[in-house]
Amino acid sequence: MSTHPSGTGTIAEDIVRGVGGPENIESLTHCATRLRFQLRDGQQVDRGSLDGLPGVMGTVPQSGDRFQVVIGGAVAGVYSEIMNLPVMSSTSGRPRSDAEVKAAIRAKSRGRFAWLDSFFEYLSDSFRPLMGVLLGASLIIAIASVLDALGVVDFRAEDKSATWVFVDAMWRSVLYFLPVMVAYNAAKKLAIDPWVGAAVMAAVMTPNFTGMLNADSGIPGVTCTTNATLGTQQCVASVFGLPMQLNDYGGQVFVPLIMVALLALLYKGLQKVFPQNVQLVFVPFFAMLIMIPVTAFVLGPIGIWAGNGLGIGLSWLNSHAPIVFAILIPLLYPFLVPLGLHWPLNALMLQNINALGYDFIQGPMGTWNFACFGATAGVLLLSLRHRETEMRQTATGALLAGLFGGISEPSLYGIHLRFKRIYPRMLVGCLAGGLIVGLLGGVDTSAFAFTSLLTIPVFDPMGVYVIAIAAAFVISMVLVYFSDYMNPAERAEANARRDELEAFHRGDATGAEGAVEASAEERAQERAEQKVGAAAAPMGAGAGAGAGGGAVTGAATATATAGGALREFAAPVGGRVVGLDEAGDPVFASRALGEGVGIEPVDGRILAPVDGTVASVAQTGHAIGLLTSDGVEVLIHVGIDTVQMQGEGFDVAVSQGQKVARGDLLVTVDLDAVRAAGHPTVTLMTITNTASLAGVEPVADGEVAVGDTVVRVRR
Repeated sequence: MSTHPSGTGTIAEDIVRGVGGPENIESLTHCATRLRFQLRDGQQVDRGSLDGLPGVMGTVPQSGDRFQVVIGGAVAGVYSEIMNLPVMSSTSGRPRSDAEVKAAIRAKSRGRFAWLDSFFEYLSDSFRPLMGVLLGASLIIAIASVLDALGVVDFRAEDKSATWVFVDAMWRSVLYFLPVMVAYNAAKKLAIDPWVGAAVMAAVMTPNFTGMLNADSGIPGVTCTTNATLGTQQCVASVFGLPMQLNDYGGQVFVPLIMVALLALLYKGLQKVFPQNVQLVFVPFFAMLIMIPVTAFVLGPIGIWAGNGLGIGLSWLNSHAPIVFAILIPLLYPFLVPLGLHWPLNALMLQNINALGYDFIQGPMGTWNFACFGATAGVLLLSLRHRETEMRQTATGALLAGLFGGISEPSLYGIHLRFKRIYPRMLVGCLAGGLIVGLLGGVDTSAFAFTSLLTIPVFDPMGVYVIAIAAAFVISMVLVYFSDYMNPAERAEANARRDELEAFHRGDATGAEGAVEASAEERAQERAEQKVGAAAAPMGAGAGAGAGGGAVTGAATATATAGGALREFAAPVGGRVVGLDEAGDPVFASRALGEGVGIEPVDGRILAPVDGTVASVAQTGHAIGLLTSDGVEVLIHVGIDTVQMQGEGFDVAVSQGQKVARGDLLVTVDLDAVRAAGHPTVTLMTITNTASLAGVEPVADGEVAVGDTVVRVRR
């Protein structure tokens, strides 16, 4: 574990302390970069100490006592350290683990047949944790294959040097010992001791056991025969007077899956038989004593036969109807992967490599992956064309993960499943790529590889594979780009939102679709009003303070000073003033949307804080932008994460382009509905073009009435 330089302990201990201690943690999960806490009381978090920790990139408070700690690439290790802390395991009401939380989520979305859901979850959870090491082995194979293609080494030679034998061991370690890893994960999934599952599988993979497969081993009781037709050797050992069929279980996946399913029944049965104080000794002992012979005599051969049978069946289809097979695989995968149903086919790939020495599924499957990445590239090009910043960032990350990692999930979940027009166009690319593979005789590989640019050399014939994946990529990209992933109505709406935002940040008085229309005469009149207001400022300052929370009309006070015009902005709602740092939103706290204030509202009537024009109105009604005559941009944002309410509880009283006076009603909010949805009601008002102004100063504290001055802006 890593120790915090300050000497206070490990980073895991410091994070737990910072979120209020183990007793404040209801559940903890993690994603690729963040720890995700569900806390019992979010007010107990010490953000200052957390943000100051080495190894913590930042913190993100969320609604509903959710809290995120940004770690980066080391998040899995920090998560593991936290979950293994003694204070976490000894605390009553232990926080739910990542797997437990995901299981609870899946339980809410089960299908019609619970047993079928459980079966596929069993398969998925037995393989999913191995993605990292499988990808690592895949890239090692790819590097070796590139060197083989360049003539540096003969990757497939029998008499390789010790150096390349060692390189082989680096990737074969994963594939050969895959049964032990799968057994561990499968046992963990079925809530039994995972090390017992691993030990049972390892027993039939020890050198003692595999040594009996050699006809020249000289071990008494072992006889080997050779199949004259197939040229294969089959060995049988006499164990306890019973014949045991010997197999090399390296790389097998069906055997551990079958074995652990039976082991779980036995293990849980033994737990009922033995008292809890002796279970640690006798349950693993009897489980191993029974399951190792059962696996060696019965389940092992059955698993081999089952896996080989499925592989032979698919091989027959690939041999007798190669075009059908090559088209079927890439057309199925786009529907299997989002549902997590592709793991059985991945298991068959591994089985084929182990039984046949090669696999014929990955070649056609690769065309689906590249069709997927091509569709993402089309979306990326469109986002550049239409100046869509958020989609450009999403598509760039997804495309890089796909092309260099062979991982399709960022594209699928981040883009494709959100826009229904993408899938039909992507399927055309899948069809084209599969058809090319089938017509040109198929594509094989002797390694399990994530299909990316880096693993192209492991496929044979490489030229056929390159043509197929290039066609799938380009066709999907072109179709998505020229027909768009949005329909015309969605595109028009997206462009309008983009134009509004760009106009808002430019301070453009005309805006999108005439958002702010002001003639030269109107502007001259406004300037004259400002001069009158400046002259009356000493007498009229704070005139609205005693309004008792009612609407206050009239222009915001502007005073001519040596440092420039001073404009005052009123509270859009009465309540308690809080600083942006305390408002609970990291974006506002960072001042990315400008300086300003937050107000805990006492009612749901949100009023205009200044004379101006409505520059933008969010479709959901939770955010409104105003533009003053002298170019000050104001954003009023009601609640935190209230965009998720989709407009429910918001009654907008203005429209884009409408002129408003200070004190005019902008929107009425049902604060009880906001609270019921689990969102904070704090209303934020910021000056979004703060950087272009001489100064923006929050001036209020404590309780304020609607119309009280809360922010002063100096031009």
